[in-house]
Amino acid sequence: MNDSQTPAQSPQTPTDERRSETRRLGPEFEPTNPIATGPVVAPQHTVDGFVREFLHELNTGQGVTLTESTVNDQYLALARTVRHYLMARWLESMRRIRQTGSKVVGYLSAEYLLGRQLDNNLLASDLDEIAEAGLASCGLSLESLRSQEIEPGLGNGGLGRLAACFIDSLATLRVPAVGYGIRYEYGIFRQTFVDDQQVEQPDNWLALGNPWEFPHPERAVRVDFGGHVEHGPDETGLDQARWVPGWEVLGVPYNYMVPGFENGWVNTLRLWTAKATKAFDLALFNSGDYVEAVRAQTFAENITKVLYPEDTTPQGKELRLQQQYFFVTCSLRDFIDRQGDDFDLHDLPDAVTFQLNDTHPVIAVPELMRLLVDVHGLDWDDAWDITSRCFNYTCHTLLPEALETWSVEVLGRLLPRHLEIILRLNDAFLEEVRSRWPGDELLARRMSIVSDWPERSVRMAHLAVVAALRVNGVAELHSQLLRDKVLPDFSALWPDKFTNVTNGVTPRRFLKLANPDLAALITDAIGPGWLTDLERLQELEPQAEDSDFRQLFRHIKAENKDRLRRVLLRRDGIKLPDDALLDVMVKRLHEYKRQSLKLLHIVSLYERIINGRLDPADVTPRAFIFGAKAAPGYRLAKETMHLINSVAKVINADRRVQGLLTVAFPPNYNVTLAERLIPAADLSEQISLSGMEASGTGNMKFALNGALTIGTNDGANVEIRARVTDANFFLFGMSEPEAAQLQEAGYQPSACYESDPDLKAALDLIACGTFSGGDRHVFEPIVSNLLYQDRFMVLADFADYIRAQAEVDRRLQDPEAWTRSAILNVARCGYFSSDRSIRDYIDRIWHVRPL
Repeated sequence: MNDSQTPAQSPQTPTDERRSETRRLGPEFEPTNPIATGPVVAPQHTVDGFVREFLHELNTGQGVTLTESTVNDQYLALARTVRHYLMARWLESMRRIRQTGSKVVGYLSAEYLLGRQLDNNLLASDLDEIAEAGLASCGLSLESLRSQEIEPGLGNGGLGRLAACFIDSLATLRVPAVGYGIRYEYGIFRQTFVDDQQVEQPDNWLALGNPWEFPHPERAVRVDFGGHVEHGPDETGLDQARWVPGWEVLGVPYNYMVPGFENGWVNTLRLWTAKATKAFDLALFNSGDYVEAVRAQTFAENITKVLYPEDTTPQGKELRLQQQYFFVTCSLRDFIDRQGDDFDLHDLPDAVTFQLNDTHPVIAVPELMRLLVDVHGLDWDDAWDITSRCFNYTCHTLLPEALETWSVEVLGRLLPRHLEIILRLNDAFLEEVRSRWPGDELLARRMSIVSDWPERSVRMAHLAVVAALRVNGVAELHSQLLRDKVLPDFSALWPDKFTNVTNGVTPRRFLKLANPDLAALITDAIGPGWLTDLERLQELEPQAEDSDFRQLFRHIKAENKDRLRRVLLRRDGIKLPDDALLDVMVKRLHEYKRQSLKLLHIVSLYERIINGRLDPADVTPRAFIFGAKAAPGYRLAKETMHLINSVAKVINADRRVQGLLTVAFPPNYNVTLAERLIPAADLSEQISLSGMEASGTGNMKFALNGALTIGTNDGANVEIRARVTDANFFLFGMSEPEAAQLQEAGYQPSACYESDPDLKAALDLIACGTFSGGDRHVFEPIVSNLLYQDRFMVLADFADYIRAQAEVDRRLQDPEAWTRSAILNVARCGYFSSDRSIRDYIDRIWHVRPL
């Protein structure tokens, strides 16, 4: 859209007037009725009280009687009833924050992979048993209504799931916090497989309504883009910048409750959706130009249509930047506006700490500078002093290509004032660098926020480090590599700025909700209270030596497997064998995560069996389960997915390995499926090349649910292995220094292929067309990539991986020893709670006070 198509200064509409009037009238009212000034009261916490609320909501909210209602009516009424019970806590929590003037954590994240909300909110409000009994008295099943909920499509993988765990823990620890993000209309995408290949479908998660959100159009924020910057003297003669935008959209907030676990505290998740300032042109419509009449609406709403729009096109890249700026400007202005007209912006660092969850929200740094200088009239130095004390930055990667950059050309066209601010910040920063290391111009170029090669671009990670009070990695190894290899110059300049906070997961969702029988067994063994003090799991250690406890533990694992078999059969038509090791690899599909290594293990087993080199009687029956989505433009990842599905089709149809090898790849892996799959798993595959995975959180979820890990010394695997010990962990592969040394020496993957008969046979089986109907060309790109590039050293680690898998088979011959190891994994992984992570953020970074 060019600058003339959506004017930035649109005339005020009646909607604008109503919005202004709503804001203006609020403080003038003085209620006289004592009911109006009293506390909000929750409904009665009884079965009868719940039923009354539910039926009232069904009648007045959905406009139907019980006998006329559909399942969706019943689900929406149930969700709103649960909302009623949380409402008093939510309003009281917000009142307490305002009353105490407490410092707030503003968590800025492009993703929140929340999972279904009903069960979590029932658990947090201690309503699960009451709701089940109340619905049963109405002739309804909680289980059937539970299945009606559609999981919000607001995240992609570990980054979004971590953000969801963190806001859960913030509320459970009663830390004043607001999560800020985007309300994507269609989420990431809904994955289907057609001819064994990924096909992306819109994830229409809002189609049947979302009862958990509270829209507030009266609090919409105008967001400007494009245009140009004018400079001129202010009243004192100093240069003043004025951004003249080219077009605009509105950001409308939708609030979600984030309840703490049975503690009376509820925080807020505020997600923004884009709307046009002038959504409908009646004159154009009446002239017959129906498409152009709604063009502005379509253009504006594209900003929040999908999570991570495909960015191999210039339009896709620009849309991503629009998304990032859109949600951070809405969020910053929302927080500042809520402080009131008499708030002194010099006190902003005492009121809020903004956590940048990776580089996606880093454009917030120049935006806060713009707001302070251009909008609120602060001088530059005061504004920078405030800004540099408001932000902290979490880096979630070690891959150079994942450290986001933005072309100066795109940034200047879309956000011209922000580019000016970034360039000025960079000039000041480079002065500091040159004064510290005079004459070292190469170092200054390395550290510069603005890179000149291969194109002039802004390094968002560098901007984040320059602006942040603290920078943290997400596992001990990751934080060390971040200091030593990714950002070593910055670490040398500001060594005290860098710290570590190892990731964690919420035990409420991933133990209590996902694995209720195991949670009950733990409570029986060590008593209540461990869900908010997960390191108490170490009290389970003596139970590992109790044969009766081990038998109960194995029974629960078997029941979880049965449940998973039923889910996959109903959901995807996938049949899993009854008595097989569940060998699971679920994570975003990327080369560095090395799904190809897992696949080579499967193909090698298959090849050795069908060619008589491995006696079937010596094979432990295994069901290999994959779960992953590939980015729409990531060709090699999608080809790997195609190969996995093709291998599954051939192996599952071959009677020679029936009951021995089964390969399953259920489409559209999400939190809901994870809650069924993780508790059933026996073996957790965490096999990235050492030095490539930042942390991982799937490894923690599997260990806490009694799966043993086969993995490299990478990410949080290092800390898991240190706690569970080598006796209860299957380690393989090169260390990070060994991998780096091999790379420097000139890694030749084809040499591994030539020297290892099993590896050669497996790759040859793929190359000769066994899994592609005899067509040798279909998977040739994968084979060639492994033989001649193999950036993540799959072939180099293959032999040791096979050795470790043989050790898995050997250990499985002693079920009692395996169960003992599984129990010890649960008992020794209490450290990996997101509650502990949040306490570390409080102590090391935020310095906020729980209420």
